[in-house]
Amino acid sequence: MGTENETQISEFLLLGISEDPELQPFLFGLFLSMYLVTVLGNLLIILATISDSHLHTPMYFFLSNLSFVDICFTSTTIPKMLVNIQTRSKVITYEGCILQIYFFILFGVLDNFLLTVMAYDRFVAICHPLHYTVIMNRRLCVLLVLASWITSALNSMLQSLMVLRLSFCTDMEIPHFFCELNQVVLLACSDTFPNDMVMYFAAGLLFCGPLAGILYSYSKIVSSIRAISSAQGKYKAFSTCASHLSVVSLFYCTCLGVYFSSSATHNSHSSATASVMYSVVTPMLNPFIYSLRNKDIMGALRRPFSRKL
Repeated sequence: MGTENETQISEFLLLGISEDPELQPFLFGLFLSMYLVTVLGNLLIILATISDSHLHTPMYFFLSNLSFVDICFTSTTIPKMLVNIQTRSKVITYEGCILQIYFFILFGVLDNFLLTVMAYDRFVAICHPLHYTVIMNRRLCVLLVLASWITSALNSMLQSLMVLRLSFCTDMEIPHFFCELNQVVLLACSDTFPNDMVMYFAAGLLFCGPLAGILYSYSKIVSSIRAISSAQGKYKAFSTCASHLSVVSLFYCTCLGVYFSSSATHNSHSSATASVMYSVVTPMLNPFIYSLRNKDIMGALRRPFSRKL
């Protein structure tokens, strides 16, 4: 692409999920409702784990971190989308777009890492119950979360810096409701080969690696559960990881669904619609999955109200 078509841009245009004016009030109400449910649901999980001493365990420590990350994950994209719909503006500044890329990748990868850490926690609890408190000590739990944050931050910083080196043409339209990394790279006039290599390498390492860890943990968990003689013992062991397994399945199935649907259709708007599943719907459903399937969380949420009565 010739350098004469390149320009120093100051903003991008987010086309959103639909450009139909009649759909905008419906989309505003729908995403505002989902955002409020996500924030309130995950805040309740955090408050329950902090306020109830029975939940001061490694599993709920990781769960509260996951809830915090889910709030941040949706807050990276949805508020800007709602503002654009309300003001009937599609503009996002160049700096705002880079920041959105940074934080979206940061919290997306963090979600992935925390789910892997929680799978390891369930593996130790079921496969090595007698050594659980020794292995999953407070120091290790903090180190696992800290390592997840540092790795995610370094990766998102690298991806953002790679975007900063790109030159863009006059086409500034992003067919998405947020600055999705791949869509932004596609708008570039300069050579994007290094960006593509970094993206694919990071996706392979930071997506497939944790997925392999989760699959390994659950293969060992299944083997341990099968070795339990009583049906009641099997049910009790499985129930301790059922919520996590549901969230893992939801997260990875939606991510893979988005990838395969966008690869099959090559339609940017359908890809944006599919992205709603893992970026909005999954964080919204996580509190329901953990609270409805978990007697400890339900008990902690009911306790403040029972005291008042």
